[in-house]
Amino acid sequence: MNIYEKLVEVRKSVPYLQKESSGKQYSYVGSSQVLASVRSKMDELGLLLIPRITGKNVLESPIEMKDNNGNVTKRTTTYFTELEMTMTWVNAEKPDETIECPWYGQGVDIAGEKGVGKALTYAEKYFILKQFNIATDKDDPDAFQEKAESYRKPELVSSTNVGLLKTAAMEFAKLRGKTDADVYTSLQIDNIESLTDKDAKLIITKINGWIASAEKELKKKQGA
Repeated sequence: MNIYEKLVEVRKSVPYLQKESSGKQYSYVGSSQVLASVRSKMDELGLLLIPRITGKNVLESPIEMKDNNGNVTKRTTTYFTELEMTMTWVNAEKPDETIECPWYGQGVDIAGEKGVGKALTYAEKYFILKQFNIATDKDDPDAFQEKAESYRKPELVSSTNVGLLKTAAMEFAKLRGKTDADVYTSLQIDNIESLTDKDAKLIITKINGWIASAEKELKKKQGA
């Protein structure tokens, strides 16, 4: 199995992660949760992920805390650490088979010594989420699955509904003294085969309604 096939297998194993950790204002997927979701599969397949720092930048921002009278009560410094990185996938079975991905991480810390660690954790977490297209919706897994189904391309019209639509169109055209083409034109249908199955069913229902109305009118005229 080559390195690309192995990455695909990892992606198949984790389609979704539920947000289990909570902050002050929102829920989120924790870094340990993300790593745990892929690690066993990576071990099974013999995949290694090697992070490498290629550039760095640290910005210092002094912060003053004041009381209600505007007096400074505390001074501190916030450190914003930025890391330019390269994340390298290695196929342990064939170590010369690698994939290098440029990446970026950032971390904010007050004391200063944890900025790099936070940036590395941030980078690794989001690299894995984006590499494997892992969804992290706030919904539960069942709701996510239903939502995912709705994103799929609509199913094209079935042969059964093509037949039902054509039959209905012919019947209505006959009642009105028109052609099938006239019916399709009034419905703005250029090609029945290009309809979705859902739209075809709606159109069939509409035509059947027209047929019922036309038959009712005809019976009324014959009775008169």
